[in-house]
Amino acid sequence: MSSTVDGPGHAGRGRWWSRPWVLPAAAMLLVAAGDLLLGPALGLLPLFAAGPALAAGRGSPRTVLGSAALGVALVLLVAVWDGLWGHTRVWVALCGIVFTALAACWVSVTRRRAERELVDVRAVAETVQNVLMPPLPSRLGPLELTGSYRSAHRTARVGGDLYQAVQVPDAGVRILVADVQGKGLEAVSAAAVVLGAFRNAAPVAPDLNALAAQIEHALAEQTAGDRFVTALLADVRPDGRTTLLDHGHPVPVLLRADGGGAPVLPRLDPAPPFGLAALTGAPAPRPTVLTLRDGDRLLFCTDGLTEARDGAGAFYPLADRAAPLLAARSRRQALDRLRDDVEDWTGSGPDDDSALLLCDFRPVPAERLRVAA
Repeated sequence: MSSTVDGPGHAGRGRWWSRPWVLPAAAMLLVAAGDLLLGPALGLLPLFAAGPALAAGRGSPRTVLGSAALGVALVLLVAVWDGLWGHTRVWVALCGIVFTALAACWVSVTRRRAERELVDVRAVAETVQNVLMPPLPSRLGPLELTGSYRSAHRTARVGGDLYQAVQVPDAGVRILVADVQGKGLEAVSAAAVVLGAFRNAAPVAPDLNALAAQIEHALAEQTAGDRFVTALLADVRPDGRTTLLDHGHPVPVLLRADGGGAPVLPRLDPAPPFGLAALTGAPAPRPTVLTLRDGDRLLFCTDGLTEARDGAGAFYPLADRAAPLLAARSRRQALDRLRDDVEDWTGSGPDDDSALLLCDFRPVPAERLRVAA
């Protein structure tokens, strides 16, 4: 879930042609070559001011001043070559370089300050994201887990899509995958409330309906009451007995280890999302029970995946395309392949946040169950 953000000091590293002084120097050398080949009649001397202007885009003030110094040197050399030493055109070109360099230094300082602030904001946002959704362990009870979160906006780090898994005392695992309506800080606040309620209640709630009631109560008590949250709750026992409870959320996709690759979409009894149940007066949903076998793979997702559209407006056909993509041996590779396929489908990347949780079922040996007990 985390990502690395390069700061202002990283621009000059890497291959030499990617360094911030290369483009300004190349531009000024090109101007010099053009003047030497075409002669002074075209009046190319003012174009040397492009050097410090280009340097401001990626370089430091030192890079800008270095580009200006190179520009001054090239103007003087070209002036001598063209026989324009002391000519007004030379003084105009030199003044242009000086004024451009001063303005470019200001732009560079301002840009670097903004970059540092952006790095700080991203670091804070990433810390918040890791507090809300700390990286999952690779194994909890009978499940091997891999999660993936992707924002629709490249610079965003925090959103309302979430997942969490908690091991319960009898070596089972309870899972929450949810999507908070809306965006921004209010959505993040509601997500924090939902996650906190789930973490507190999951180990002790007698069943998923009781767990859902705790989340509903927390959302009503700790938010303004104008947010709803779609969610899917799962309770996976060490022997594979799995209970699913749907509150208006996309159905998970099950790939059987011995099912010939055909995905299974469990039939669920959906209830209204959290935050709307009290308004609709709907009864508690009936849990759906299925049995996982060794090697079965279960994908939970949010609607940022299932509602991704192609150019014609058609939704991404997850059930039709999931099997070959999720058949990769590595769960991380499977999720990456699924992400890439969705981007190919939309043609322009995601337009909504999405969270994915991929689980492989591995039965817990009896001796480990006795130790846990």
